[in-house]
Amino acid sequence: MTRTRRLRIAVACAATLAIAGPLAWLWQASLLPSAYSVMDMGYADGGLQASAAPHAQHSHMRHAGGTRSVVDLVADPRRKPDVDVTLTARKQRFRLASGREVDGYTLNGRSPGPQIQATAGQLVQVRLVNESVPDGVTLHWHGVDVPASQDGVAGVTQDAVGIGHDFTYRFVARQVGTFWYHSHQVSHEQVADGLLGGLVVRPTGEPEATVDVVALTHLYHGIRTVNGSESDITVPAPPGARARVRVINTDNGPTSIWVAGTAPRLVAVDGTDLHDPPPIEQAAILVTAGGRADVEVTMPSDGTPVRVQIGGPLSVVLGSAAAPVSARPTTTLDLLTYGTRTSVGFDAARPDRTFRYEIGRRPGFLDGRPGLYWTVNGHLFPDVPMFVVAEGDVVRMTVVNSSGEVHPMHLHGHHAVVLARNGVAATGSPWWIDSLNVGDGESYDIAFVADNPGIWVDHCHNLPHAGEGLLAHLMYEGVTTPFVIGGPAGNSRE
Repeated sequence: MTRTRRLRIAVACAATLAIAGPLAWLWQASLLPSAYSVMDMGYADGGLQASAAPHAQHSHMRHAGGTRSVVDLVADPRRKPDVDVTLTARKQRFRLASGREVDGYTLNGRSPGPQIQATAGQLVQVRLVNESVPDGVTLHWHGVDVPASQDGVAGVTQDAVGIGHDFTYRFVARQVGTFWYHSHQVSHEQVADGLLGGLVVRPTGEPEATVDVVALTHLYHGIRTVNGSESDITVPAPPGARARVRVINTDNGPTSIWVAGTAPRLVAVDGTDLHDPPPIEQAAILVTAGGRADVEVTMPSDGTPVRVQIGGPLSVVLGSAAAPVSARPTTTLDLLTYGTRTSVGFDAARPDRTFRYEIGRRPGFLDGRPGLYWTVNGHLFPDVPMFVVAEGDVVRMTVVNSSGEVHPMHLHGHHAVVLARNGVAATGSPWWIDSLNVGDGESYDIAFVADNPGIWVDHCHNLPHAGEGLLAHLMYEGVTTPFVIGGPAGNSRE
């Protein structure tokens, strides 16, 4: 072998090592242990302001060992339930309300599962029984600020419920509004395939004459449905009646709703009423993935039917099936300016903690698998921030999306008020959200009071995105969890 040839081989080997070496290191570094705690992931971000009190600056270190477990954060264990439900989860072939048969998951033999109804102040108790879901199952109460132990997140607040086992959830329905429930174990599969249902909490003394309709939209294997039906839902509504249609978007992407036959009002978003909402003239309402929108109409006195169109192909028809179909309006209602201002109950201009949640995307490895993955503040999962707060803090967060896709961001255990979008301040009704549609190139400033101790997921509700690493956690100082991702229960990270 000539000297020149040996030199070329050496250079080629060196070049190969220069490329393969870092790749091998990145692959090795991305491997996740068979069991790990979310408290050990990534890095702590205290988000403290320079003006924060000295005790706040050092409180994270003081409570680093933890003083409470999430399992101890419960509703009154001595109180008897006012609403008592048993839900049995199965993997099976089932029939939709339309009559079509599909393969997936059911609760009490159906999907969507039974609608749970409560009145404000009632204690809701739900016993979940896993009859045949092989990966285990949980129930998350989407939009309900339950005690941390009841949040239903496998590996964070409980273990997944295996076949032949059960778990009982208990919480007081303090919030009036439209919510839903779904599995938070292998959620990208279990929710899509049917483990979900609606939850409505009504105020005490609500007028019985009001027409009240839940419209839960869901896509089963490409089949678009409302309340499990592939056809319009027709509901009797006499002239002059006030009708409320509660739209629940359970899919992975946003949908739009609009009304033909009268001018509607958007009276609530994500379970929270809007302040002085005016009639909407020729505008569609965007409902993000996981989000809810309550639309109210007063039926025309001449008996004209009203059509509430959801995403285009399906509708809730009030009064008569003869209601005409209309095209989607070209404009979308801007909730930044809709309604009138009123107090939010705290000073968002003087936060105790300030965080950034920057969503990006780059190639890398996740648990040894190469791909194009989502990033949080430039980091790939699991090297993501743990946002640390203390009970009573006013928290301000800026969510920035430069990833190329829209992300419906969902914070568990809290509702946040939108302060600004792209630097433009909100001027309308307080816009409270638990699910926020953040488009590519958009930024939102939101704020909330840390008033619900626990460890809470803050993730994209396009559920495959969560599985691909687009999630972080909000942790209260002094709160720990005994649960782990993986482990004997096989808890998934989403």
